[in-house]
Amino acid sequence: MAHGVPVTIIKVFCVVSDICDTGEAGNYIKESLKIGKDPWYQILLKAVGIWTLPCEIYQGREFKYLIQGEALDWLALAERICIELADVVEASEREELLFKGQLPSQVSPIQFRELIGANKYKAYLNYWYGVIVEEALQLAVEEEVRKSYASKGYLDDDSFVEEAFVILYGKNYSDLIKDFRREFKLTRRKKMSLTDLKEFTYWLFKVRVKKWDPARVASDTRKGINTLSKLDQL
Repeated sequence: MAHGVPVTIIKVFCVVSDICDTGEAGNYIKESLKIGKDPWYQILLKAVGIWTLPCEIYQGREFKYLIQGEALDWLALAERICIELADVVEASEREELLFKGQLPSQVSPIQFRELIGANKYKAYLNYWYGVIVEEALQLAVEEEVRKSYASKGYLDDDSFVEEAFVILYGKNYSDLIKDFRREFKLTRRKKMSLTDLKEFTYWLFKVRVKKWDPARVASDTRKGINTLSKLDQL
């Protein structure tokens, strides 16, 4: 989702603090559906704004909405809320949201921010910069490494990924994943889940912000944003 936020927002780490009673989001959804006045996407976004649980196990599945207490994976939360809205959300609209991250065109970036609230929006931006843009940056640097070696006649190799991570974070992927597992007390036997990988990417983002000077951080972040924009146009 485009929001036109300056690159300097990456320095902001916000723990959601304006939370309400745990059951309020569920009650709001039920009451809104009874009244039948508001469109589904408005109900969903308002529910995001008053949701309190950082994670939960629902219907046998683990959902984690807040990464390291700072970054809101709002689509994971939207998927959970869509379960409650199953009777009013068309399958095509649900797929557009959960697979493409696209809300109906009626929702502007300003409305999105107003509906989920300022603090949740800051946490959403942390996720956007720290996970989405960071993944795009990794892809961009990896591609630069591949092109550099290809111009010299080298064949494609998995070591290019390792070199890209050294450029961005000062260590190769293998060492970084070991550091991450050690810090978060993940045993080697535990297979990295999708949530773990998101945690790892966000952790890498903070490693990069801490390691390099602000000018380098901003330049790399712009590269990630530009790459993401190109991917969105495909």
